[in-house]
Amino acid sequence: MPLLVVGISVLVLLLLMTKLRLNGFVALLLVAVGVALVQGIGLRDIPDVLSDGIGDQIGDTMLTIGLGAMVGRVMGDSGAAQRIAGKVLDVCGPRGVQVAMVLSAMLIGVTMFYEVAFVIIVPVAFTLVRVTRVGLLWVGLPMSIALSTMHSFLPPHPGPTAVAATFHASVGLTLFYGLFIAVPVGAFIALLWPRLPFVRRMNPEIPKGLVGERVFEEEEMPGLGWPLAVALLPVVLIAGAAVTDLVASGDSAGLNFVAFIGSAPIALLLTLLVAVWVFGPRMGRSLVEVSASCKEAAQAMAMILLVIGAGGAFKNVLVEGGISDYIKDATDGWSVSPIILAWLIAAVLRVAIGSATVAVVTASGVALPLLAGGGVHAEVMVLAVSCGSIAFSHVNDPGFWMFKEYFNLSVIDAIKTRTTYTTVLAVLGLAGVLILEQALDTLNV
Repeated sequence: MPLLVVGISVLVLLLLMTKLRLNGFVALLLVAVGVALVQGIGLRDIPDVLSDGIGDQIGDTMLTIGLGAMVGRVMGDSGAAQRIAGKVLDVCGPRGVQVAMVLSAMLIGVTMFYEVAFVIIVPVAFTLVRVTRVGLLWVGLPMSIALSTMHSFLPPHPGPTAVAATFHASVGLTLFYGLFIAVPVGAFIALLWPRLPFVRRMNPEIPKGLVGERVFEEEEMPGLGWPLAVALLPVVLIAGAAVTDLVASGDSAGLNFVAFIGSAPIALLLTLLVAVWVFGPRMGRSLVEVSASCKEAAQAMAMILLVIGAGGAFKNVLVEGGISDYIKDATDGWSVSPIILAWLIAAVLRVAIGSATVAVVTASGVALPLLAGGGVHAEVMVLAVSCGSIAFSHVNDPGFWMFKEYFNLSVIDAIKTRTTYTTVLAVLGLAGVLILEQALDTLNV
């Protein structure tokens, strides 16, 4: 049974990494090969399946994470990140840091991918941790939860946008309705989770190499204007491209240029160039010093990228092994509410495969025939599938490994934090979707 294979593979992976202390990259590849053999993938095909999975994952994330880490390190080594963190403390106070991180993450995360927004904000979170001397998860976890919510629940992120196209739903209405669920649910979990006893017992340190250790004096730091401008530049470029794509269509040179500079890798590359100049020669630092910051950031990212890539290989083996097709076939003909069925299929696929995008696309295909006769608003169905796709993030999800490595957690602690918060977000999201559908029916919308 395919789902049994998934369960056993997860247990084996946990055993390799917790009991045998095997490196995550190697453990993921070993388990991926084992699952491929059990699922009947040919011996000659296994290397290609692994390579394709790594290539797809690294292709999507390497440029974003690598460039984002360099921008963060350049800002950290110049005192720019400390300047922003100090301003956050001045405005919000030490007790308001979490609220500030949630608000910032939600505003940035509406249009930006989780990975992109994460690498932009995390240097500020690291600096706040160092300055305030509070726990890393106390500051970082609210940020991650808020970003996860925005990325998984709402268009123009790829999963919800793809489902909206399948259901012929309005992307604008889906975003509008979704904000009424995502904002309160995400904020509630983001502020609650760091306060839970099992989370507060964890005390991870900031990973070495991702942020400088130096604490700057007031006169050594740049003014607030340039650090804010550099931090917001990729946000403006990427958000501008997303909004333009929503309101305009065509193939003009202007639209193509906006799409080009608004793509995450190009936006971050431009930001890095600006950061190198602003926090290098303009501040009296040589290009050699700035280049050293970029090099150290890249070295610190090497193992993180390898682990994320191996997570992509594991995910691809599960997809190629027919897990999603098995679940799709098994749920055909179920007599369940379209909203609950769509959410449940997406959640099960998320557990089995790890890819939220595969989960939402497959779940939407299964639930589409139910939409016509179910009397459910198309936009609500999009939100139901999207909520389900965030559930149960664990070891077959490359985003899980990014979360684990950046917050320097053990596999067990990462499961305790990320797997639990994503699952509660999904459940509360489903409740919100059901309430929303009832409200729309009552209002006869």
